[in-house]
Amino acid sequence: MRTLYMKCIFCAHHNTEVAETRVADNGTIVRRRRRCGTCLKRFTTYERVERLPIIVVKRDTRRERFDRDKLKKGILKSCEKTSVSFEQIEKIAEDIETDIKQEDSAEIESNLIGSLIGQKLKKIDKIAYIRFASVFRRFVDVEDFEIELKKLL
Repeated sequence: MRTLYMKCIFCAHHNTEVAETRVADNGTIVRRRRRCGTCLKRFTTYERVERLPIIVVKRDTRRERFDRDKLKKGILKSCEKTSVSFEQIEKIAEDIETDIKQEDSAEIESNLIGSLIGQKLKKIDKIAYIRFASVFRRFVDVEDFEIELKKLL
C-alpha cells in the first residue's frame, strides 16, 4: 500500500506531518493541525464524510435535490398567523432532515416528506396541520376538509 502525504499549502512539498487531531462539529468532522517538515509552517485540514445528495422524487416522477430552505418555507406558509414559533419550525425542518438522512436510500418520495411534516404539525398546531394537509393532500372541496377535521377531533 502506497502512503500519501498532504502537500504543504505554503511550499508545496509533501513532507508534512500531523501535529494534532481533534474531533469537531459534534463528531462529524476531524480537524488536523499539520506541520511542514520543509518550511516548518503550520496549516489546518478538515476531514468529513462525503454524503450523497438527497434526491426527492416528486409526484410526477421528476427528481430534484432536497432543499431544506424549501422545506422550511412550506412549513412556514402553513404556520402563518398561528402560535407556531420560528424555533419550532426550525426544529421540525431539522428533525425531518435527520430522518431523511437516516433512510437507506439516497432518494425519497415527496409523499413521505409530506407525511413527516403532517405528523409533526398535527402535534404542535391543528390549524397549521389542516392548512398543510389541504395543500399536501390536494383538498378539492369542503367535504375533504370535513373528513380531515373529523379525524382530528
